[in-house]
Amino acid sequence: MKISNFIEELQWRGMVHDVMPETETHLMEAMRSAYVGFDPTADSLHIGHLVPIMLLSHFQKAGHKPFALVGGATGMIGDPSGKSNERNLLDEKTLRHNQECVRVQLSQFLDFASGEDNEAVMVNNYDWMKEFSFLEFIRDVGKHLTVNYMMAKDSVKSRLTGENVDGMSFTEFTYQLVQGYDFLHLFKNNDCTLQMGGSDQWGNITTGTELIRRVAGGKGYALTCPLITKSDGTKFGKSEGGNVWLDPQRTSPYKFYQYWLNTSDEDAEKYIKIFTFIDRSTIEALVAEHKEAPHLRALQKRLAQEVTITVHSEAAYDNAIAASEILFGKSTSQDLKNLDAETFLDVFEGVPQAEVTMADVEGGLDIIGALAEKTGFLKSNGEARRALKENSISVNKEKVKDDYKITKADLLNNQFVLLQRGKRNYFVLLVK
Repeated sequence: MKISNFIEELQWRGMVHDVMPETETHLMEAMRSAYVGFDPTADSLHIGHLVPIMLLSHFQKAGHKPFALVGGATGMIGDPSGKSNERNLLDEKTLRHNQECVRVQLSQFLDFASGEDNEAVMVNNYDWMKEFSFLEFIRDVGKHLTVNYMMAKDSVKSRLTGENVDGMSFTEFTYQLVQGYDFLHLFKNNDCTLQMGGSDQWGNITTGTELIRRVAGGKGYALTCPLITKSDGTKFGKSEGGNVWLDPQRTSPYKFYQYWLNTSDEDAEKYIKIFTFIDRSTIEALVAEHKEAPHLRALQKRLAQEVTITVHSEAAYDNAIAASEILFGKSTSQDLKNLDAETFLDVFEGVPQAEVTMADVEGGLDIIGALAEKTGFLKSNGEARRALKENSISVNKEKVKDDYKITKADLLNNQFVLLQRGKRNYFVLLVK
């Protein structure tokens, strides 16, 4: 496979924070192997992991071989970088389950199965650390680095001099040695010469290059990407409900799509370079188009489309668009019926709700009662009658008259009925 300039590609996309000298030359000489480590403490990655995933994907597209390292061993310790507390430690069975879930998600971005020389490989550092005794580790690894060297790392200094008076445990202090040994192991066994990660990982990565120099007499390289921020100062990758996950069971494709769609103009211009594979000239044209008519949100729409299709599928993107249209555009009762229960609740999150019984519906629920007495959607029966006379009331997106009765035939997912007054005033009936 032809080698293209990986570093140059990352630089115009704004994806390089630090890179060790001579890395670009090293990568242009031949197909190389690089790895990124992933934390296996959950059975899904979230969008905070997308930047290192994109690093590996661009690396593979440039003709190189990516290794995705799941930190089964390091997941049992806890990385102090950027954190104020130790993480929860997991058992092996949970870690193996999480590893397989992560592999499935990474396969949306990486080729693991083509048989090409540069197909991706997943490894777990637990596999080479589990038989390593403590005495062997301190003899074969620990003796090569001084405490002074380890104490000088920013991730260690911040924990020892910060507000957290508890400092850090010996377990966490050894983290950089374990991660450094991973790099050494992959260098010796898989000819892996580059480690990549977020900018907070620079200290751990360079510990690995130092071990490669001292133990193997070799040369390792390091590259980090910037930590993603939002222009408004809030944390990237978080919504009101917490992390935005890649697993559709944790974050629905609709909510996932909405997260990207609601990006600010400034962030969208940055994110479309980082989180999509769109080429430079197309992005420049999109940016120019957006600046001509920012109210049309061309950048946000394309960003949300590309990321949703890559992470989920084109069908999931189409469903997210259809769900968005229900609130903000023209849609039909059939569009409502096509929504699964989770997406329905996501779309109408924050919309007022009231419960009625299945018996009410089976007997035929009078529309005036449904609008007023049973739910309080409208203040009185009189207001309900006036609204019906004005032809402004809809049940599941279809206009109704004052003699309408809500029946089981109106139930969406056998549990919801959507009431609407005018274009924007919604109310959800929960039928139990």
